[in-house]
Amino acid sequence: MAQRKKKLTKKKRHTPNRDQEVDSDGDFQLVAEIKDDDTPGRKLPHFPAASDCTSDVEPDTRELVRAQNKKKKKSGGFQSMGLSFPVYKGVMKKGYKVPTPIQRKTIPVILDGKDVVAMARTGSGKTAAFLVPMFEKLKAPQAQTGARALILTPTRELALQTMKFTKELGKFTRLKTALILGGDSMEDQFAALHENPDIIIGTPGRLMHVITDMNLKLHGVEYVVFDEADRLFEMGFAEQLQEIIRRLPDTRQTLLFSATLPKLLVEFARAGLTEPVLIRLDVDSKLSDQIKLSFFHLRVDDKPALLLHLLRNVAKPQEQTVVFAATKHHVEYLNELLSSEGIECAYIYSALDQTARKINIGKFVHRKAMVLIVTDVAARGIDIPLLDNVINYNFPSKAKLFLHRVGRVGRAGRSGTAYSMVCPDEMPYVYDLHLFLGRPVQFATADHTQDSEGVFGRVPQSILDDEGSHLITAHENSLDLQNLHRISENAYKQYLKSRPNPSTESIRRVKSTDVSSMAVHPLLGSGLEKNELDRLQLVDAIKSYKSKSTIFEINSNSKTPASEVMRKKRSKDKQVVDKFNKQREDVAAGSRLQQSAAPRATAGDNEGHRKGNEEEDLQGVFSEVLGVKRRNVQEDGERPKSKKSRATGKEEEYFIPYRPKDFNSERGLSLGGEVSHFEQQASSAVLDLMGDEGDQLNQHKKIMRWDRKRKRFVKESGKEEQNKKIRTESGQIVHNKKRKNFYEEWKKKYKVEDAGSVSDGETGGRKRSAGGRGRGRRGASSHSPAAPQVTAGGRRIQSELRSSSQILKHRKLKQKQQFLQGGGMKRIRSKNKQWVGEMKKSGFGRGGQKKGKMRKRL
Repeated sequence: MAQRKKKLTKKKRHTPNRDQEVDSDGDFQLVAEIKDDDTPGRKLPHFPAASDCTSDVEPDTRELVRAQNKKKKKSGGFQSMGLSFPVYKGVMKKGYKVPTPIQRKTIPVILDGKDVVAMARTGSGKTAAFLVPMFEKLKAPQAQTGARALILTPTRELALQTMKFTKELGKFTRLKTALILGGDSMEDQFAALHENPDIIIGTPGRLMHVITDMNLKLHGVEYVVFDEADRLFEMGFAEQLQEIIRRLPDTRQTLLFSATLPKLLVEFARAGLTEPVLIRLDVDSKLSDQIKLSFFHLRVDDKPALLLHLLRNVAKPQEQTVVFAATKHHVEYLNELLSSEGIECAYIYSALDQTARKINIGKFVHRKAMVLIVTDVAARGIDIPLLDNVINYNFPSKAKLFLHRVGRVGRAGRSGTAYSMVCPDEMPYVYDLHLFLGRPVQFATADHTQDSEGVFGRVPQSILDDEGSHLITAHENSLDLQNLHRISENAYKQYLKSRPNPSTESIRRVKSTDVSSMAVHPLLGSGLEKNELDRLQLVDAIKSYKSKSTIFEINSNSKTPASEVMRKKRSKDKQVVDKFNKQREDVAAGSRLQQSAAPRATAGDNEGHRKGNEEEDLQGVFSEVLGVKRRNVQEDGERPKSKKSRATGKEEEYFIPYRPKDFNSERGLSLGGEVSHFEQQASSAVLDLMGDEGDQLNQHKKIMRWDRKRKRFVKESGKEEQNKKIRTESGQIVHNKKRKNFYEEWKKKYKVEDAGSVSDGETGGRKRSAGGRGRGRRGASSHSPAAPQVTAGGRRIQSELRSSSQILKHRKLKQKQQFLQGGGMKRIRSKNKQWVGEMKKSGFGRGGQKKGKMRKRL
């Protein structure tokens, strides 16, 4: 009885509260635990009641749930972003605990529906930064046809990696993904698009091909991502991108992501951004602190020898290395060379078959090969989890390309090393890189230790001689190596013609530097003799020997007229020559002083000088700018003077430089190389004026052009554009008229009949397949299924309903496939073998123990 009374009292204690809840205007309040929030009188947002909703539409409670989740969790984790459970579960399953800075900045802005331009250094988690909000926006598969998200990437490897990452992260969302790549079967891609995917990931060339063949409208796309946006726009995909963007709706959300984006997005105007938010993180540091840089100065011919030494002696056996070369011919040569020297390696370049590329990447990822030789096709976005070293066999011509190459290591907080081989004609690019990074060039000295970072040193001749002797014998024994070496040398000459020029400032600095004062690189200097540097300087002196006597004074005595003329000439020009020599010595002494000066202070001054009024410039282009560091302000409100302004006496407030303070940094990030933004805009702005008189109106018709077939000038008629040749993504040139429609052929081959209309989001005017592939609702037939369908011309239309014989045939075929896939044939073969063995034993008694002729017969 006592226990029953206690229960009754408990119930009575709670009943008043329940009555109050029912009486309070029928509102349901969301109950949540607030651990950190102790503020009194703070009410939680409540869900709207039936009386609040005047329309029949179900109220959208998503914002309320997000607000509730944000209040529950005050940490900066994924919990505070208000993600739905399937998305959050996928993020946790992937192993992410805390979002990276770029994810913390971008995900809330993207969820608010704004267009975003995001830049953060390599390995900072940009892929998850646009995939997580994409899953949150798409939520779950819908019945409507057509893709709702589109992700464009510049390379096939990056698209494959994004696809894999999408499947892992969106594991619990049940969203379908289609991958559209060049080099893969178009039939599979048509079938994938007929299955009504929610997300399309692709490269621009093949995607454009498929879109035009299938006449896809893409009206349902609401989320577009340009991954590695700067590379997409500078690869020459302008026509394809414009055509794809033209088919997208105006209400879409557009995102641009890259590690190297310029500040002024005039170059990305074609992407169709509306009031974008700029998020730039790590603009000053650009490179991860975990990446250690090393630069080696040597001749071009010695590069293979140093590469072998680095792979054998410097890189550890268990470490994986990526080697970047200039052309595909260099890749083939180095692959053959390393294989002949017993180093297992894989290789990738853009002209390689797609299947071979997948096989080679797989070998490297599964650690079957420890060295991967690539061109710049693998410089962007490729995430190899446990990569330790990057070797620049040919130094990149652009500073941002160096960032992308080196960014393959030091990802997600891991450490890594980047070795760069620099020959004399690549020296200006090293100076360009250091200008871009805001660091001074450090020449190696005797004081540097092996742990020194960013040192530019020489290679000991003894190392080159040892490895060079191996290479000479390898080339003598292999005819393939000789041919590949000759081809790579010819390819390098062509590469030099197309390589962009360095800045004039860097060329001037290289001319004024004295390379002979550079010591042996500390990484290679351990265990060498002390007189190695003296030996190198002696060799340099012999190489740079220049005779003081001219051709007129060789083998001549003092009485010849030529020697007298030269003596008078020397006495006349003595002052000018002395002055020039003195200037050259002063410049060399200055460069030596700069090298010995503390590099940290110089880098700090450069950073302070570069920062300026960047925020004011950006406010005109973007609606909001995130990730810009605040400038330190003194107590009286004025900015502190930098060391440079105190030394030169320039007042930063009143002095107007002729270049922006971040000129070098932005020049390295721009798409056009060394051309300024103004020159790019001016070149694109062409004003075409029409004449107002008869002869001027017809003037454009009289323009002549050179016809290569006829070998003469012909008049432009304007019809040539229709018969223009088209280059496909495989590189094949075809006529516009003769171009096949692969989609129509695919429909005929697989008997995909037109049945049931499809919304504009999928295919324009095309019908869904008779097999009903896809999740969209099939349109109802106008005729009844029983009655035979007849066209206006009286022709009978084949019924969509299958007969009993067709159903039976389909079942048998399915059973046969299951039998074969389940290993049925193997089981039958093994039974037959067993039966044959038993028959032999029963026929000859002892079977396998027979000898001589009987055994041979068996």
